[in-house]
Amino acid sequence: MSKQDINFSIWADYIERDFLQNDFKKMIDEGSVTGATSNPAIFKNAFLTSNAYEGQKRDLGGVKGKALYEALAITDIQIAADMLRPLYDAGNDGFVSIEIDPFYSEDVAASIEEGISLYRKIDRPNVMIKVPATKAGYEVIKTLMSRGIHVNATLIFSLGQAQKVMQAVRAAHAPEGTKSVISVFVSRFDRVIDDMVPSDLMGMAGVLNASRIYNEIEAGGIDGLRCLFASTGVKDRARYDEAYYIEELIGKNAVNTAPLDTIAAYKKKRFTQIALPRDNGQIDRYFGVLAQRKIDFAHVARELLEDGLLQFKDAFRDIINELEK
Repeated sequence: MSKQDINFSIWADYIERDFLQNDFKKMIDEGSVTGATSNPAIFKNAFLTSNAYEGQKRDLGGVKGKALYEALAITDIQIAADMLRPLYDAGNDGFVSIEIDPFYSEDVAASIEEGISLYRKIDRPNVMIKVPATKAGYEVIKTLMSRGIHVNATLIFSLGQAQKVMQAVRAAHAPEGTKSVISVFVSRFDRVIDDMVPSDLMGMAGVLNASRIYNEIEAGGIDGLRCLFASTGVKDRARYDEAYYIEELIGKNAVNTAPLDTIAAYKKKRFTQIALPRDNGQIDRYFGVLAQRKIDFAHVARELLEDGLLQFKDAFRDIINELEK
């Protein structure tokens, strides 16, 4: 059985100009990836450490700050979208994602305006606009999708968030062919909870929470909506195999967006066995054990969401401040 047989996809969680113009095409051609994602932290690393943008910066003259950020980011997304376009046209993913300004995460009107503006400026059909799954974000998701804009609902840590995104997608009554993904963050849970549990319970919180959300999405049967697993890089390589969060989350219709090192590690193993769906009873028993140990999983999820938003805001602020100089 192949990845294609179960509609399982891997997207590169990385954007940088030299990478796009060199290794990315090779990864697409050999079938290693069928899409790409970005976020403020990824762009921060690219714009502030790579020399690949110096020529465009000179060409743009006195453009600074957020206008310069947008110009650089839009060009990168256009490059990636053009390279992925044959996959998109063939119905084999081919999406690249860009996130709205994280400082708009609680501002419905500003988020909608920016999402539409980015989509029009990029002017590629295979672009997804990333929207954080906040209270404001659900309305943004509904509105963008109602206009036929593909959406990547990001920073999902809880089943409740995923259910609200699903409600927004249903309410959008989007034009036929409009796609969406629910990006469930995985490894960040284990970085917190592994310190609270014995070894036989380690490395399970993120995977089982993601599995629970995957089951809900698949059961929902919403046309064009898939579960995407994000934050799948391994920090503790002494404890976990580098491809752990890919192998543990292989399933029908699933997407895994992973760092380049993680993709390379998974590629060496080739396609492994299907892990999803997992039994909901098994999942519930695990979280019951956490509750018995006085671990408030819902509280951890809320803190991770707040921290995720803060990290993206900090990265975005750093980019803008540096590009103002």
